[in-house]
Amino acid sequence: MTDARPKVLVVGGGFAGFHALRRLQRVLPPDAAELVLISPTDYLLYTPLLPEVASGTIEPRHVAVSFRQALPSIRTVLGHVTDVDLEQRTVTVRPPEHGAPPHAEHWDRLVLVPGSVTRQFDIPGLRENAHGIRTVTEAQFLRDHLLAQLDLADGLPDVPESYRERRERLTVVAVGAGYTGTETVAQLQRWIHHVASRWDRVRPHDVRWLLIDIASSVLPELGQRLGDAAMAALQRRGVDVRLGVTVESATDRAVTLTDGSTVPTRTLIWGAGVTANPLVGTLGLELERGRLVVDAQLRVAGAEHVWSAGDAAAVPDLTQQAPDGDPGSRPVTPPTAQHAQRQGYTLARNVAASLGHGRPHAYRHHDLGLVADLGGRDAVAKPLGIPLTGLVAKAVTRAYHLYAMPLTANRVRVATDWLLASVLPVQAVQLSGIRSDDALISTAEHTDIY
Repeated sequence: MTDARPKVLVVGGGFAGFHALRRLQRVLPPDAAELVLISPTDYLLYTPLLPEVASGTIEPRHVAVSFRQALPSIRTVLGHVTDVDLEQRTVTVRPPEHGAPPHAEHWDRLVLVPGSVTRQFDIPGLRENAHGIRTVTEAQFLRDHLLAQLDLADGLPDVPESYRERRERLTVVAVGAGYTGTETVAQLQRWIHHVASRWDRVRPHDVRWLLIDIASSVLPELGQRLGDAAMAALQRRGVDVRLGVTVESATDRAVTLTDGSTVPTRTLIWGAGVTANPLVGTLGLELERGRLVVDAQLRVAGAEHVWSAGDAAAVPDLTQQAPDGDPGSRPVTPPTAQHAQRQGYTLARNVAASLGHGRPHAYRHHDLGLVADLGGRDAVAKPLGIPLTGLVAKAVTRAYHLYAMPLTANRVRVATDWLLASVLPVQAVQLSGIRSDDALISTAEHTDIY
């Protein structure tokens, strides 16, 4: 039996897609449209807490929000969209199962929210040796990899011939002093500091941490004052922060920096920003800095009945003034979970309006502020423009994450993880057995299929 209802097809199960569908299933009558989600996973991943997943503070499944639990009225199709036919109104879906043939899905309304992937550059050795932290696979691999390096370094004989290898295994280089890089280094450094003393020949101070960025400050999005506070907290723990430099080349045993220095290491963490999912570059549509051009109602330029938002779209920021008075040069919203979630609400209203339910609205949202958890009692936050540090910032940071987590069950599990981490010994066991090749950015984030 053919479903006569118009089909609303949402490509991507990140914050924008999830919240758009969640709102659509509430505001649309059951007979108004068939709602379909295409996603490579059956869950929304709460990515801001991945550094704590990597450090073992939070269990991976606790930051994964089940689509089938949260979106019971939605048909979920697992797979990657590899092609969009705007004339025939179909998308090509590649199933996650190896060797399974692709299939087409028809749409009457299309929402393109495939999100973003880790930004990479054409640096020799980067793709073969760097690991990101935007997926559960990458976070779990990084945790097990660091434990393996401690094991292997501890097992080396205490002779001069082993000193270089031990130094390589006990040195961590992280690129990117924005949220991902800074929070990851802060969380992992604190975790390793607490567990390293359990090895025979390794002590916490033997593990060397290096955070580098071409920028001139740490966490520049939070301003100079909070950036300096975060940098001071890292340096107090022994993290070597180098600004104004980046990676020139990388091998599996060393990283060469643009200042000419070479750092022996077996661990290169890459957190130098994000870029729109490669899918958007294959559509033949207008782009702005790699993101789809949309208007204030999130309609994609040059495509009928197509909307986009989140990290894949250059959404005009109506709360900001255009620098030269030209509305066409207005700044766009930054690629944050906060904007993506609220753009999802606007997507839902505008898609519903196109089906005759309600009126369309322009997206307008004043940023509520940003937060960064540095592990332990350290955090920096800027809610509503008010700079905070220390325990107050920590409380605000955790409260915000619990508020932003979509399901109560996930909130309770995450809060319980934090409580247990505060009273129980830190865990240090390897579980996942993820291969290094499977955790490379191109593989874990599936950028190699485009």
